[in-house]
Amino acid sequence: MLERMGISPADLLDVRPARPPVPTFAEYVPVVAAAVSSGTRRAYGSYWNRVVQAWGDRRIDEPRPSEIEQLRARVQANVVARRNNRGGRSAAEHLVAALRCLYRRAVADGYLDAAENPAVKVAKPRRLPSTRRAIGDARLAEINEAAASTGDDPGLDSLLIRLHTETACRRGGALALRPRDLDPDQCPAFRRFASI
Repeated sequence: MLERMGISPADLLDVRPARPPVPTFAEYVPVVAAAVSSGTRRAYGSYWNRVVQAWGDRRIDEPRPSEIEQLRARVQANVVARRNNRGGRSAAEHLVAALRCLYRRAVADGYLDAAENPAVKVAKPRRLPSTRRAIGDARLAEINEAAASTGDDPGLDSLLIRLHTETACRRGGALALRPRDLDPDQCPAFRRFASI
């Protein structure tokens, strides 16, 4: 019957569902940005903008893993040097993560197969150990002494230093503190600093 229809068994195995036309990066980045959470947009938005600058008129299925690695190296080399500079590793890591997010959406939207995702074939740089360290006991004692003996309101300054020492809250947590956040049974423990 297949012969009468002019179809071979190989033709049946080679049938693939029709894909939608593949968009360019300039067309697709706004679609992805609109589909993700505001936190993801904040984290990856600047990296998606760099991708659009570099490849805006290219279709999303065109770049190969080696091209992504070249873009990653360019981004890493052109970071703004700050006091806590780590050689652009974080920027390179975020670029790869942003592209992985974009390509996951492209696979979900049917523009690519999962095996065609070039971003998963590119390694993210490993994070270096944190440079943050706790303040030593002697230094903390000096800070407490200075806060308690200087300034316009040494009592308040001492209380603020104690708040930060005991709760490990950051500036935003201290500024957001309200009277109802105080736990009168376990002073000076605070309920809300578990999540800040």
